[in-house]
Amino acid sequence: MPLTLYNSLTRRESPFEPLEPGKVRMYCCGVTVYDYCHVGHARAYIVWDMVRRYLMWRGYDVRYVQNFTDIDDKILNRARETNSTMEAVAERFIEEYFVDMDKLNILRADEYPRATHTMDGIKRLIHELENKGYAYASGGDVYYNVRQFADYGKLSGRKLEEMQAGASGRLETAEIEAQKKQDASDFALWKSAKPGEPAWDSSWGKGRPGWHIECSAMVRDCLGETIDIHCGGSDLTFPHHENEIAQSEAVTGKSLANYWMHNAFVTVNGKKMSKSLHNFITIRDLLDGNWSGDLESNPPQPALGKGGSKNEGSEKSKAVEPMAVRLFVLTAQYRSQIDFTEEAIASAKNGWQTLKESLLFGDLHGSQLGWDSDKILKLPIVESEAVQQFRAAMDDDFNTPNALAVVFELAKELRRESNIIVHGGKTEMPSEVLQQKWQTLVKLAEVLGVRKPIPRLVPASGNLYVGNSSFSLELEIISGLTDEDIEVLIQQRKDARKAKNFAEGDRIRNELKDRGITLIDQKDGTTIWHRS
Repeated sequence: MPLTLYNSLTRRESPFEPLEPGKVRMYCCGVTVYDYCHVGHARAYIVWDMVRRYLMWRGYDVRYVQNFTDIDDKILNRARETNSTMEAVAERFIEEYFVDMDKLNILRADEYPRATHTMDGIKRLIHELENKGYAYASGGDVYYNVRQFADYGKLSGRKLEEMQAGASGRLETAEIEAQKKQDASDFALWKSAKPGEPAWDSSWGKGRPGWHIECSAMVRDCLGETIDIHCGGSDLTFPHHENEIAQSEAVTGKSLANYWMHNAFVTVNGKKMSKSLHNFITIRDLLDGNWSGDLESNPPQPALGKGGSKNEGSEKSKAVEPMAVRLFVLTAQYRSQIDFTEEAIASAKNGWQTLKESLLFGDLHGSQLGWDSDKILKLPIVESEAVQQFRAAMDDDFNTPNALAVVFELAKELRRESNIIVHGGKTEMPSEVLQQKWQTLVKLAEVLGVRKPIPRLVPASGNLYVGNSSFSLELEIISGLTDEDIEVLIQQRKDARKAKNFAEGDRIRNELKDRGITLIDQKDGTTIWHRS
């Protein structure tokens, strides 16, 4: 079965055929760097990271480029609010972007072009549009003559008469601009300098580029005149991507991208996420637990301090592990809207707990089963029914819900066998079958970007050792045991004691104690705990 993609331009699915066999040129619209990234950004960049990873797993050599918009009215406003500069604000939030995306296991792009570093390409493209009659100068600004481009509207499906409002995008001086335009639908390619704002020299006078021309120039400079995949959020279809097509194709006479892909929105409790509705959630607030299901009564604060927003009444138990966020995103097909609710996040956290335990199966039990776990994971994936089902799901326009169903079936089998080993001392399934299932699980999880926890060998003394099988292997994800990890170990201890495996129960208690976790068994059979 060939890989099929839904193309927003043709509005249908079709087999993926790259321009050059075995290679993919892919451009993703990046963030405007004036604030912390939110859950909507998390969805977008997890989705395109998943697409990139799967293409690579399928054997393609993928060149992935993602820009930063580092000159914009929002950035300038933030600089004024903080008594800073455009450059300082942009640098700060580029750094913060990488902090968030690294936690979510987003692969770094091959190149991150910036608008302010692409001025020569931007001005060159505007001059070419002028020379071909698609652009005109007016009062220090330069505008694109929309009516000159016969195919305008082919991506969004809108008629020109419906586009009178919003085509320019990101403008604070709409009335002034309207007086300079030949047509209300025309949009700015170059904007004349305002007092006190950054500006660049040009033949039209000092100024800065319009939003849309930046991406057209960066695509051409980094990837060429025609690329395989251009992707971004569905909110970018119009006007941004529509205008990119008009700018680029008017100059080159070629298709800007053969495939246009767009991810759907994230809603919060059924409502569009927005700051005005007070349901705006940053990635770091989600990961740190500084969010509430009752978002409307706990509005976040602007990102003016060292960190993201802080809801004082929130509990640390609301912290969500990064891989649970990835699972939340991937439980919906990328073109389907996904609703952020406490129930959905709780389900994702439970799913990650199941998957996390199973991903560590070889680390926890490999020695007992006679495996060399590191060697197993270096071997090519073994073709199996599970691999075929996973590939079929992903080949169907990246149907991650069906792909995850395959992954979780493997995880549940391994967790069941893990319990049998813990309670009975041996497994009922042949070792070679278990080995294949674990290898398949780990490798398919990696395709989805779901990272296997990093195991550590911890002796009774609490000192860290590596490579000595006499020491017990347990979960330590660099930052230490999470609340969820502790609850899992307590449940394993409870199961061991129920099976009269008291030695195993004592081992778990002692190891938790060595890690600073004290267990207190209650008369009703429950166990409470606290950190020392």
